[in-house]
Amino acid sequence: MTRPAEGVLRFGPTSRWVHATAGTLTLACILTAAVLYNGSLSNLIGNRHTVRAVHVWCGFALPVPLLLGLASAAHRRDLHLLNRFDPHDWRWLRSRNRRDGRIPVGKFNAGQKVNAALSAGALAVLLLTGSVMYFTQWTPLAWRSGATFTHDWFALGLGLLVCGHTLYAVRSPVALRAMRTGSVPLAWARSEHGAWAEEVAGPSEKAVSAGE
Repeated sequence: MTRPAEGVLRFGPTSRWVHATAGTLTLACILTAAVLYNGSLSNLIGNRHTVRAVHVWCGFALPVPLLLGLASAAHRRDLHLLNRFDPHDWRWLRSRNRRDGRIPVGKFNAGQKVNAALSAGALAVLLLTGSVMYFTQWTPLAWRSGATFTHDWFALGLGLLVCGHTLYAVRSPVALRAMRTGSVPLAWARSEHGAWAEEVAGPSEKAVSAGE
């Protein structure tokens, strides 16, 4: 059994690499989009053609780490958990006291699952509409006009999601550090993700004592 001083492994190397690579590419897309759509920033940065090229190729590169990550069984298990909602997740979303430990929380809480689903959906739409906008010889003007409108609004939505995700990460330094080192203290795991901590490290001494 894992001892508290050692902590528990939360994310393997593949999951951390996928998160870091996809996050970097997403951030590059957001920053270059801000330059392309803001006249003041565009004039300040200049090199609009280069900025556009970085935006386009970072967008096309985004699926690469996501697909390569599927080669890892551990990463596939994480994706399966992110894609699975159970009754406890619905209770967690509705509860005002979701962090008091009374609702069993697995490796990912419902908020993280919702964020992952929305981000994946937004990225898929942005990739599709971006392709329509880029390959102009393959699509009629009406398609490109609709794709531009959709792309702009989904880009704004994704930007807000990323800002919210970053804010929560900064507010939880242990979770943020887990994306760098892979492990978290067992005490934190029991507090924030009790069901998962019990699964990987066994019941706490307090729970064992209460069951006797």
